[in-house]
Amino acid sequence: MSSGMEISQVLAQMRVMAAQAGAPAATESGAAAGGANFQQLLSDSIGKVNDLQQTAGALKTGFEQGQDGIDLAQVMIASQKASLSFSAMVEVRNKLVDAYKDVMNMPL
Repeated sequence: MSSGMEISQVLAQMRVMAAQAGAPAATESGAAAGGANFQQLLSDSIGKVNDLQQTAGALKTGFEQGQDGIDLAQVMIASQKASLSFSAMVEVRNKLVDAYKDVMNMPL
């Protein structure tokens, strides 16, 4: 169930970002604030991916050491969440690099 909640939250964030991208910036200060929001969103997303990977690693270690309360299904779910979130982050990075290359190749 928590997986469904996280997916819903990600989709909601994507919708908000899409709405913000479609709205024109009123002033330069508004554009600067939008840039800071994007930077913060990206930083938070990277932090969440890191947290998922750290949690999955801790669960794997705990399971290998035979700690009580950690079952294989829990470890596998955490591992898949970490893997999926990392893959998504890599795709976002690739799209940002492609966009940067397109901008740099534009004629003046």
